[in-house]
Amino acid sequence: MSYLMKGFKCHSPVMCKVAGKLFKAHTLKNTFGINEQFKISRASSQLSSEKTNSYNYIIVGAGSAGCVLANRLTEDPHSTVLLLEAGPKDTLLGSTRLMWKIHMPAALTYNLCDDKYNWCYHTTPQRHMDGRVMYWPRGRVWGGSSSLNAMVYIRGHAEDYNRWSREGALGWDYEHCLPYFKKAQTHELGPDQYRGGDGPLHVSRGKTNHPLHQAFLEAAQQAGYPFTDDMNGYQQEGFGWMDMTIHQGQRWSTASAYLRPAISRPNFSVAEKTLVTKILFQGTKCIGIEYVKNGQRKKVFANKEVILSGGAINSPQLLMLSGIGNADDLKKLGIPVVCHLPGVGQNLQDHLEVYVQQKCTKPITLYSAQKPLNMVRIGLEWLWKFTGEGATAHLESGGFIRSEPGVPYPDIQFHFLPSQVIDHGRVASTMEAYQVHVGPMRSTSVGWLKLKSSDPNDHPIIEPNYLSTERDVWEFRQCVKLTREIFAQKAFEKFRGPEIQPGNHVQSDKEIDAFIRQKADSAYHPSCTCKMGQPSDSSAVVDPQTKVIGVENLRVVDASIMPSVVTGNLNAPTIMIAEKAADIIKGLPSLQEKNVPVYKPKTLETQR
Repeated sequence: MSYLMKGFKCHSPVMCKVAGKLFKAHTLKNTFGINEQFKISRASSQLSSEKTNSYNYIIVGAGSAGCVLANRLTEDPHSTVLLLEAGPKDTLLGSTRLMWKIHMPAALTYNLCDDKYNWCYHTTPQRHMDGRVMYWPRGRVWGGSSSLNAMVYIRGHAEDYNRWSREGALGWDYEHCLPYFKKAQTHELGPDQYRGGDGPLHVSRGKTNHPLHQAFLEAAQQAGYPFTDDMNGYQQEGFGWMDMTIHQGQRWSTASAYLRPAISRPNFSVAEKTLVTKILFQGTKCIGIEYVKNGQRKKVFANKEVILSGGAINSPQLLMLSGIGNADDLKKLGIPVVCHLPGVGQNLQDHLEVYVQQKCTKPITLYSAQKPLNMVRIGLEWLWKFTGEGATAHLESGGFIRSEPGVPYPDIQFHFLPSQVIDHGRVASTMEAYQVHVGPMRSTSVGWLKLKSSDPNDHPIIEPNYLSTERDVWEFRQCVKLTREIFAQKAFEKFRGPEIQPGNHVQSDKEIDAFIRQKADSAYHPSCTCKMGQPSDSSAVVDPQTKVIGVENLRVVDASIMPSVVTGNLNAPTIMIAEKAADIIKGLPSLQEKNVPVYKPKTLETQR
């Protein structure tokens, strides 16, 4: 999701520094005595030239998947694991509070555009979007993108996983995936047939009860859509309250949920600021990796497996840098071919979204939270008690609907925000306004990524190929029309001012299409670039056991192995993938829950 809370973006660099110094001065004075220290593994911060430069497992990337794997694989005290992360830790002096820019939910836009914690990728100019270059932030820090995202917890629809199975990912249907969503989760509302009750990942609901969220949910029902009390449970279709990875007022990333609880285990080592540059092979057998740390190039070896968890951009990039990919492309860059696997970097899928914004006639939006003194007040309350407006990302309501009759399950997603976001939060809001983020979930446009060069420091060429099909253009048109219909309902009457964007001058299909080309942006859900499938599928990169096809002792476990993008945000599914993969790696039989009921519309003859 195109994340969010502009309310905490400073108006000026000067105020940013003032606010930051106030926050830090307060925390330095008041928090060193608080019991927040986390034990650091004896090898957590550096890789030294030990005699035993070998581990059972090497995991590349301490993101949403890598942290899960590190925790689960080190549960066996006889398994030694090394976790490598290109970015820094997500703490300062061992404290999450002092690293408030990451852990305060409302402060998320600070790191969304900060290359200290972010790869800051950009796409090629998009020929179906007026030549625009799209910005793709991706996490480069402990927790990966779960340390940067908007903390929305959405699993996707059951049929997404049944489709995966049909696409060749056997054993990844809903009945085999649901138990791993539950295993990961502790939901504050307690366990049931769909929710988990004792997992590491804490999930909560919003606490603000904001009148604009209430109006949005009421307006959706007035427009004829159902209310769903759990869009991650029995019924995704409809509108309701969002689940969020926020725990006791703090972002609950995979670093908090999985990495820190495991870090003191003697069989676990983790290194930050360590760029993996190459996978090492003997023939087609993976034996370790090469990395650069503190300007020095070194090697470390795995006597069982190397597992790539770098995400949908970094994992295929590292495979190609190491000689696994389309042989013709690799030869052009002078990279020796280890295995011709043409699917690497192909099948790139993402969610595109647009903001429909309405001026608000009452001073109840988050606009006032952007005033410098209010930011300081909100920040200090959060630093002191982890409460208040800083303790939420404010994306507390949303929904899923079908774009037209005949569509069997939702293909459009909404996130509602009682504020205005401009240019990924890089430009300050200018007025009292509210907005919905809306976009299609299963676009037919598919892209690719390729190496720019053989230099690991060069970002790859990213071609998402957005809006390249007529179906995708039509779906976006529907997104705007259906959103306008919801915003026009009686529930918004006392709040509704003029439409900011698209604006009342945008009415015809041609005008709406032009607006979409100019204003749609990535929802930051790149996926599917190391597609899971059968070895007989020439486009598959990993098999259903997550093993890279054609080589030995190498796996990929992250959002890149999705055969196709799911209906919703990607963090929860990525965590599920890693939980399930951990059992596969351990040689355990898959968990399974049969015949769990899933809502189906009474008729497909109507759109709602």
